[in-house]
Amino acid sequence: MKTSSAVYQSKEEKNGFYKDLGFGYTKEMFAKAIKGGYGVPAYNFNNMEQLQAIITACCRTESPVILQVSKGAREYANPTLFAL
Repeated sequence: MKTSSAVYQSKEEKNGFYKDLGFGYTKEMFAKAIKGGYGVPAYNFNNMEQLQAIITACCRTESPVILQVSKGAREYANPTLFAL
């Protein structure tokens, strides 16, 4: 797996990092994981700092992830965050 530098040189580089995110179906994700012999973590987050840390780590390691959000976090967060 490819890893990225832990230090960003510019705001543009950091923003480009998050544009690499992709969405997929869990059926395909699990099929790849079974074939590749690895697991897919599912993380529950309660605030945006936790979400940012999860996304950053998964992007840096090019790892799949399932994001879970609690009811309380959904009620607290801006609705546009979950519009996807």
